[in-house]
Amino acid sequence: MSIKHEKWMAEHGFSYENERVKETRYKIFKDNVMHIERHNKKGEHTYQLGINKFADLTNEEFLAKYARSSVPSFKATSNQSSFEYKGMKHVPHRLDWRNYNVVTAIENQVVNQGECGCCWAFSAVAAIESIVAIRSGKLTQLSEQHILDCNYEHDGCDGGTIDHAFEFVRKNGGLASDIDYPYTAIQGKCSNNKPSSLSINITGFSAVPPNNEKALLKTVANQPIAVYIDASTLRFYKSGVLTGKCGTRLNHGVVIVGYGKEDGVKFWLVKNSWGTGWGENGYIKLKRKVHAKEGMCGIAMIPVYPNV
Repeated sequence: MSIKHEKWMAEHGFSYENERVKETRYKIFKDNVMHIERHNKKGEHTYQLGINKFADLTNEEFLAKYARSSVPSFKATSNQSSFEYKGMKHVPHRLDWRNYNVVTAIENQVVNQGECGCCWAFSAVAAIESIVAIRSGKLTQLSEQHILDCNYEHDGCDGGTIDHAFEFVRKNGGLASDIDYPYTAIQGKCSNNKPSSLSINITGFSAVPPNNEKALLKTVANQPIAVYIDASTLRFYKSGVLTGKCGTRLNHGVVIVGYGKEDGVKFWLVKNSWGTGWGENGYIKLKRKVHAKEGMCGIAMIPVYPNV
């Protein structure tokens, strides 16, 4: 186990300030690795866990650093009368928006979210990138940092909401590209004179009727959408369809980019902001059509999408 720890440190470029800290982190690492190995050894799950860059953190430390989305300020309504996709009768059996060149590649992002708790901005930007690409035929990687530095609600690395990100882009009249305004993983001084990269500005956002996976499916069939989830059990996810126990304490923003079925289990395909070293090259499959109306990890509770 000590050798595993040393190799893991070298792989991720980690070092500790002194031997006492290293010993503390090693104990946490050992407990986490034993948990991962026990899970995988059982062979009775639809998903596998893996050792990743979070392996020397407690779950509390992990959530404090990487899952800092706040509860949104708007009230989602269950009234479907204004839901624009309510009349859609047929949806594809499976869909992966990555196949249509409307989802930016995670590996193209030089950095991921890092220790800045701005998953809310990554989720909103991914949804905007996709709907703009669907409408214009041009996929552009946009700037999370622009929102992080300049949003009017002062949401930052300590948390924020997806709707605030959408509102900033609407009021600002667009959003800079990631090339013009690159991500630094810290909130900095606003430089709002960057040229807009949006050929189509968003007009606002809409909420999918909450706790309704049918409505969620209809929406994803038309565009990738931003959602809030409970990330408490996702830290070591590696592959497969996540099933089993998962809470509904919404603390993380991600984006659904498709859905499908694997080994008889229906799933949502979700793009995350923790880099390609986590999950299936940065993606996770969450079980779809679960018994709880909130959906797996609360994915159906407050889905939102940008309007153009």
